[in-house]
Amino acid sequence: MTSDVWLPIPPEGIDGLPEGPRYLFWDGGDNGDQPFPGDPAECAVYVVPYMKRLSVRVAPLEHLTNVRLIQTLTAGVDDITARLSAIAPGVRLCNARGVHETSTAELALTLTLAALRGIPGFVRAQRQERWAPGFHQSLADKNVVIVGYGAIGAAIEDRLVPFEVARVARLARSRRTTARGLVHPITDVLSLLPEADVVILCTPLTEDTRGLVDADFLGRMKDGALLVNVARGPVVDTKALLAELERGRITAALDVTDPEPLPPGHPLWQAPGVLISPHVGGPSSAFLPRAKRLLVDQLTRFVHQEPLRNVILTTGPGTAGATGR
Repeated sequence: MTSDVWLPIPPEGIDGLPEGPRYLFWDGGDNGDQPFPGDPAECAVYVVPYMKRLSVRVAPLEHLTNVRLIQTLTAGVDDITARLSAIAPGVRLCNARGVHETSTAELALTLTLAALRGIPGFVRAQRQERWAPGFHQSLADKNVVIVGYGAIGAAIEDRLVPFEVARVARLARSRRTTARGLVHPITDVLSLLPEADVVILCTPLTEDTRGLVDADFLGRMKDGALLVNVARGPVVDTKALLAELERGRITAALDVTDPEPLPPGHPLWQAPGVLISPHVGGPSSAFLPRAKRLLVDQLTRFVHQEPLRNVILTTGPGTAGATGR
């Protein structure tokens, strides 16, 4: 019976871990050269290191022949789902729903407000010791579209309400009704864009959402609208976005890009009307306490054979495919 749990947070720093498993620390090391902490065949639970290179995060997958649970500390799991063929069948993949909503929603609002109120221009003027008053947009009275109304999308709306926005339109994979109102199916997105002053992307990256924000999508946005991306870079067609930015028709605030990291010399750096942050929606002081709470709860459930939280899929026969959600 495999009983090792590989944790990217030192286990002595996590209060309340259930007794039974052997907890081993592994985060890949600073350069991705940290050896495995034990025999991969003895690993029952692999908690994927956070904010490490992709090659580090996925390195153990093909060696974990008896793993039963793969727990990410990210909301998106596209790096793992792209490699299902390396994972044995019957493994549950769980994401970090409940960990990143607060921090990512904060950043979405920060980017929105900074872009609308002209903060980047103020920073440039300050460096030049130049007083540069002017008229800027307010978030108040704006129509906002949230593309990807899961836990993060709902947290973003919670933070929008005090700013007196005129209307919020919500979009998700399927139509439903929440306490805040109707959630449109994502197939309705093109019809909602012409009235949107701000479009916030927080959808997972899937085959359906890859390239969702293409030339047609951007062309439907109204003149002067702001696109905010706290989802994944490939949700947006970078070439199409650059064309709209260079025309000066819309503006953008991006926490994620495609490619990422954005290399020196890429035209997106210098495109007019764009604010870029380096994929920092999740990593903040809010991350660690929430991640620890999730791990304690999830591992307690695992040890006591209780239903797990946040199950995205279970790998199917033949080491590929998903059998549930």
